Amino acid sequence: MRRLIFLIRRKSSVKLQLTAACALVCGIALRAQTTVPVSQQVDLSDRSAWSELFDGKTLAGWDGDPKVWSVQDGSIVGSYNTPSGTRNGGTYLVLKNLTPASFELKLEIKLEGEKPDSGIQYRSYLTPPRPDPNPPPQDPRWNMGGYQFDVHYLDSWTGQIGENGPRARGILAKRGQMVKAEAGKPPQLIGDLGSLESLGKFYKLGEWNQVYLIVRGHEFIQIINGHVMAILIDDDATQSRPSGLIGLQCSGPGTLKVSFRNLWLKEIE
Repeated sequence: MRRLIFLIRRKSSVKLQLTAACALVCGIALRAQTTVPVSQQVDLSDRSAWSELFDGKTLAGWDGDPKVWSVQDGSIVGSYNTPSGTRNGGTYLVLKNLTPASFELKLEIKLEGEKPDSGIQYRSYLTPPRPDPNPPPQDPRWNMGGYQFDVHYLDSWTGQIGENGPRARGILAKRGQMVKAEAGKPPQLIGDLGSLESLGKFYKLGEWNQVYLIVRGHEFIQIINGHVMAILIDDDATQSRPSGLIGLQCSGPGTLKVSFRNLWLKEIE
C-alpha cells in the first residue's frame, strides 16, 4: 500500500512538473507571437484633424521669391538654373499667418540636381541674412532663423536638427542622436537611435521621401520614411522658442530643384 501511494504521489509530481513546463513553453510561445509595432510611414490619406497647407495648384498662403518658387505637377517647387558651381543666394518659402506652437507636420520632399540643400523651418522667424561678401546676396524678405529639419544632398546631414539665425546654436542633434539642451551647458547626448550610416539608408536622394515632424512643448522628433532620425529636448529657456513660422528652404549651387507635396499640419492643444 505504501509503495502504491508513493507511486501515485510520484506520478502526480511528474505530472505537475510537466504541466508547469508546458505552461512556461506556451507562455514563451504566446509572447513570441505578440504583435510588436514595426516602423511604418505616416498615413498621408488620414486627414481628420489635419489642415491642408498647399492646395496643389497655387502658392496661396505662402510668400517667397517668385523667381525661385512655383507650382509644377501638383508640387511646390524651388529651383535654380545656373552653371555648375555657381553660387545661388538661397531662400525660403514662408507659410503666412500661422505660428504654431505644438503640432505635427507631414509632407513629401524630393531633392534633385547638382548639390541641393533644403529643409523645413519650424518655430522660426524672419531675420536679415548674415553679411556675406560673396554674391549674390540673400533677399532679407525671405530669410529665416529658427529650428530646421535638415534635408541635404550630403547624406550625413539629412535628418539632423539644426538651428540657424542670430545667436543660433548650429547643429543640435545629428542623425541617430537623442539630445537634451539646457541653459549654460553644451547639448548632451542622452540616447542613440541608430548609427548615422544605418539610418541614412532610409533616405533616397532624387526620390520622394516622407517627412514627419512632431513638435510637443520642448520635445522635437524628426522622422523620415517611418524611421526616427533625431530627437531634441530643448530645455534651454534662454534659446528655445515656444512657437514660430514654418518655411521651406531652397539652396545650393548650380542647377537644382527641391519639390514638396502633400503638406498637412495638425495643431496640438
